[in-house]
Amino acid sequence: MPIVDNGVYVAGKRIENPSSLAETFEYTRAQHGMAWIGLFRPTPEEIAQVADEFALHSLAVEDALTGHQRSKLERYGDILFVVLRPARYIDESETVDFGELHVFVGPDFIVTIRHAESPDLSRVRRRMEQEPELLALGPEAVLYAILDEVVDEYTPVVEGVENDIDEIEDALFENGGVSLSKRIYDLSREVITLQRAVAPLADMLESLQRGAPKYEVDLELQRSLRDVHDHALRIIDKTAAFRSILDNALTVNATIVTQRQTDTALVQNEQVKKISGWAAILFGPTLVGTIYGMNFEYMPELEWPLGYPMALALMAATSLTLYWVFRKRHWL
Repeated sequence: MPIVDNGVYVAGKRIENPSSLAETFEYTRAQHGMAWIGLFRPTPEEIAQVADEFALHSLAVEDALTGHQRSKLERYGDILFVVLRPARYIDESETVDFGELHVFVGPDFIVTIRHAESPDLSRVRRRMEQEPELLALGPEAVLYAILDEVVDEYTPVVEGVENDIDEIEDALFENGGVSLSKRIYDLSREVITLQRAVAPLADMLESLQRGAPKYEVDLELQRSLRDVHDHALRIIDKTAAFRSILDNALTVNATIVTQRQTDTALVQNEQVKKISGWAAILFGPTLVGTIYGMNFEYMPELEWPLGYPMALALMAATSLTLYWVFRKRHWL
């Protein structure tokens, strides 16, 4: 079974390391402790086993089985169901990889179901086990630690995206083009996905803070939740700014590409004008020379002594006239 870690805690200390879920359920009931179960890509049968033991709501279980959920927080009686979309920045490909984490929080248990490598919940467990006073506050404290870890992991993602945007801005007026447009578009899609992942966190954390007095959540834990909330709001503001910057960059790049195409077309048009003008200038002498080069016996002016000078003068006059006309029209 894909159990990443499995423990039973009493007063903030780990007292049992069950080898199976059945043992976990048994120890939790016997010791009146808290079960913390971490699963990684479990099968439907394995989720069903946990759902039956802890009486998880069928709709929440269905969401956990289906996956591809947006970040959200739902309450079913005394059980919270939380969906988080953690993310990590991959330097090699300069992309953002998104995961999905489902968390069930009950009075005496917390179950995490991961569908990706991120977040590193082993780090959360180590932190909590090193702070037994915090862990003794129960499943709500573990949920806080998980939220804190997910929000903290957004920081390197935001920094990576910000660095990509700086590179795009530097390249915008240097070598903007179709390839840059594609990069801006791809990054925009990642920012939109990131925004969808982090935006619901504000309402989720506000909801937890509003319900804290009702469920008698420790005051210090409430303050910690407010700190996570503030951090999440800063990330939400940054992702909104990123999206605006990328939208503007895409517009500017499209304008630059269009202007370059227009400039190229104008240069080509000027070249066509010059070629056409010189072709027309050469056409006049060519026409006269061709006619008088036909060698017909009865052509006019063949016996006229001034016929040859007149033909040369006609060719010169035609060329000069056309040259003057094209110069006046700025074709040459």
